[in-house]
Amino acid sequence: MRRTGTTRRGALTATGALALGAVLTGCGGDDEGAGGKKPAHSGARATTAKAEKALREKAVRDGALLLAQYDLVAEAHPATAAGLVPLRAAVAEHGKALAPPRAKGEPKGDKAPPAPAGPVSADPKAAVRELAAAERRRTDAHTEALLTAGPELARLLASVAAAAAAHAYLLTELAEETAV
Repeated sequence: MRRTGTTRRGALTATGALALGAVLTGCGGDDEGAGGKKPAHSGARATTAKAEKALREKAVRDGALLLAQYDLVAEAHPATAAGLVPLRAAVAEHGKALAPPRAKGEPKGDKAPPAPAGPVSADPKAAVRELAAAERRRTDAHTEALLTAGPELARLLASVAAAAAAHAYLLTELAEETAV
């Protein structure tokens, strides 16, 4: 004889079907609602995209300035160059990762790099300490940007901020090991 009423298997199947239906409903469709009108939240999405692009562009500009500073220190103090090469390479990769996606038809050519910040200290230890301070400022800037970034960009910024903090530590150690 068959049991009547709700069984555990039946309840789980119904719950799974309802959850799957809710997920598919939320993920499907386009941005245009019934009648060809855009929903009210599409303007917020465009504002968010603009804000994210601005955050990315600022991060890339700041990274380019930092790269120029690495180059100046390595050129002025060749003894520090070996310790700076891997950190500089990581900063360059961060710039590539943070670069905003190009729109269709946008030229591939990058803009001219920004002018590097002022002269480098004549003391190699001080020059490396200045790089460490620049990396700390980069950490702070990325951490502050987390407040306004979307989830994907926030994860990337958090990762880059953590790397910049590690760079600051390593540069501080390098400054201590650098002979005058």
